[in-house]
Amino acid sequence: MLENLTLPAFTDLVDAQLFVSLHVLVIVVHVVLISVAYLVMAERKISAYIQDRIGPNRTGFDFGLPWLAFLKGFLGLGQPLADGIKFLVKEDYTPLNVDKALFTLGPVLIIIPALIGFAVIPWGGVWVTPEIPIPFLGTLESQEVVVAGANVDVGLIYLLAVASLGVYGVTIGGWASNNKYSFLGGLRATAQMISYEIPLGLSILAVLLIVGSLLPVKIIDWQADNGWMLFAQPIAGVLFFLAILAEANRAPFDNAEAEQELVGGYHTEYSSMRFALYFLAEYAHLVTSTAFFVLLFLGGWQLLPGFDPLPETAEGWAGLLVVMAKFGIFFGKVLLIACFTMVIRWSLPRMRYDQVMQMAWQGVIPLSLSVVVMTSVWVFMGWTNLPALLLGNVVVFAIALAVQPFLPKYSAIHRLPLYGSRFNPISPADVNTAPTNPLALEDRPVQGTASYSTGV
Repeated sequence: MLENLTLPAFTDLVDAQLFVSLHVLVIVVHVVLISVAYLVMAERKISAYIQDRIGPNRTGFDFGLPWLAFLKGFLGLGQPLADGIKFLVKEDYTPLNVDKALFTLGPVLIIIPALIGFAVIPWGGVWVTPEIPIPFLGTLESQEVVVAGANVDVGLIYLLAVASLGVYGVTIGGWASNNKYSFLGGLRATAQMISYEIPLGLSILAVLLIVGSLLPVKIIDWQADNGWMLFAQPIAGVLFFLAILAEANRAPFDNAEAEQELVGGYHTEYSSMRFALYFLAEYAHLVTSTAFFVLLFLGGWQLLPGFDPLPETAEGWAGLLVVMAKFGIFFGKVLLIACFTMVIRWSLPRMRYDQVMQMAWQGVIPLSLSVVVMTSVWVFMGWTNLPALLLGNVVVFAIALAVQPFLPKYSAIHRLPLYGSRFNPISPADVNTAPTNPLALEDRPVQGTASYSTGV
């Protein structure tokens, strides 16, 4: 009986799609990790330019060794490596009275979703592989494959589910730290995540209603035939972009950290590589979420709206060049959008926490619901071309502007009358808070008025 048992051949267990997917996973995870390191440097340089500084520009790859002196400086590109070495050699301090297991688990739970979310994104489109010889194992037959880490039918559902898991790392780390500031940061992150998951999902639903498929490749194909989704669903695109900023705790929604209020928020008690994992996870989530945005609204690997010089399907070994070009265009868009989020961070002030929640429940969620209702009606009527969808968005925006003045106004901030203050003086006292020094009243204090500067 044992003589009839035969092990399945390698080519029966592995096909070209699995072979390509494994290579994509290994390559892209390293590309993301390197990009995360240099996005940190890019943020420092962008903030320096905005604030009229230079930023990191001296650290090279010489490591202080004379025989590597020609790598000294090197435009400061060694700064991310120096930062990584610094985190590795710093003391990994654990405060007293923390939940040590959860304190260590928190950074792990936030970095893992950040590094597996990109798996379903079709970075290089569709490729008809040639026969691939595997030494000592056999030859894989030619097959049409999707250049992605996992070609699954529920691609967007997977991406949405994985992206929502990152908040567990923030919440557990904030709770396990036994610090009130960390705990408040974790609570803020949880409430913010729950609130902005709704418009995020509704924006995706508005896209899926039009495309009619959960496959990421089908979404890009629809945009190749009809134009970028950002022009067909501009409101959904803007709301989705706001939601990914809130999901990644990026300014102006970074209330989970809020240095002025919460010291450092959920990672206040962390140091060394455990802090570095939180720090890197923020940028890894940024890469994944911006790739999601490019996939849904910016045409994926298409170079420009209505202009795609690359063939729809790459074939043979020469098709690898097409796959690499598509990957370059796709990832280039991701980096541009990521840099745009950095410009936003250093241009806009942080919103108050009550304003963030109020905007979600009184503005963003109702507007995203309106877009889904409009899209449902338009799809039912068959008006799914770009001009009709753009007109529908104009109608929704006009109705929102018309209704907004009639909505109830609520503000959590009220001016309290403090007896004896400038706003509530003691009667009949005359409270005057204006300065009396002539120099303080002068519009040009350096030059001064003629009478004051001459002493007359």
